[in-house]
Amino acid sequence: MNITIKDIAEKAEVSYATVSRALNGKYGVNPNTRARIISIANQLKYRPNAIARGLVKKQTYTLGLVIPDITNPFFPEVARGIEDGAQEAGYSLFLCNTNWEETKEISYLGLLQEKRVDGIVIAPITDRGAALEQVLSPNLPLVYVSRAPHDTRRSFVTIDDSRGGYMATEHLIEQGYTSIGFIGAPEGSLTVDDRLEGFKLAFAKYGRQVEERYMLFGDFKRETGYNLIQRLISSGEMPRAVFAENDLLALGVIQGAREMGLAVPEDLAVIGFDDIPFASFPEVQLSTIGQPKYEMGKTAVEMLIAGLEAGLPVGGENGRRVILEPELIVRRSSA
Repeated sequence: MNITIKDIAEKAEVSYATVSRALNGKYGVNPNTRARIISIANQLKYRPNAIARGLVKKQTYTLGLVIPDITNPFFPEVARGIEDGAQEAGYSLFLCNTNWEETKEISYLGLLQEKRVDGIVIAPITDRGAALEQVLSPNLPLVYVSRAPHDTRRSFVTIDDSRGGYMATEHLIEQGYTSIGFIGAPEGSLTVDDRLEGFKLAFAKYGRQVEERYMLFGDFKRETGYNLIQRLISSGEMPRAVFAENDLLALGVIQGAREMGLAVPEDLAVIGFDDIPFASFPEVQLSTIGQPKYEMGKTAVEMLIAGLEAGLPVGGENGRRVILEPELIVRRSSA
């Protein structure tokens, strides 16, 4: 049986309008009456009718979330923060996984707009913010999470990727490694440019020359790290340490090196980026740059919902920028 405002009003012996004002936090209700109405609503297990509420406020109380890779353990943790924040505020979530395909990303943004979501949180694939935002109505709120196009004026929550890349590389240099490689996604992708910038800044600070032959690019998947490190080892020229742009790549590097008969870190030191759960497994013990993944997701959705409920414009000078600090986590793989 669906409990309605009418049921609560009859039990509380007040008008429908009083129940509505009490449940929606409006003024004009005696505090004792409000408390009694809320208590009765809880007893009856009243749940607001989302469709009716949406018709009144012209909202669907749904949000879209677009991420590039649901199989990468980094993104589910970000998504968990977004989902929890949305649910706490009374919103439902549509999840879209692009599998690193730009056409899917564009398609999903259009689909979410057709579904009349109230706002979107997206971890974009490339730096072409203008192309993404052109798909959307300028009045549809959007917040970037984890990464943000450099040309955007929309709000975002990210990590300081350049700082993280610097910290990872500096750690390897301070450990005494003189030849250090970089394995990452194609240049031009959002995180690789910033993390690679940090990599190069650390070399410059310590008076080192970046060795281009030890810099290889593919995608963000574990198999890429595996294949690229085996290619380096087979060439007869390999570095003593590798900074992998994310932990999945780093795990692939470790697996590929071990299968070629090398020991980590005795023959090859490895550091990643993200601090996914696998990184701390006893048989892995991967050094990495930690990101506050859950906090990042929850901050992004709270920023989106706060703007929605306050009726604030999006983009322009009103776009908020939240840049979180990375953390160096040293484990056995680079000790």
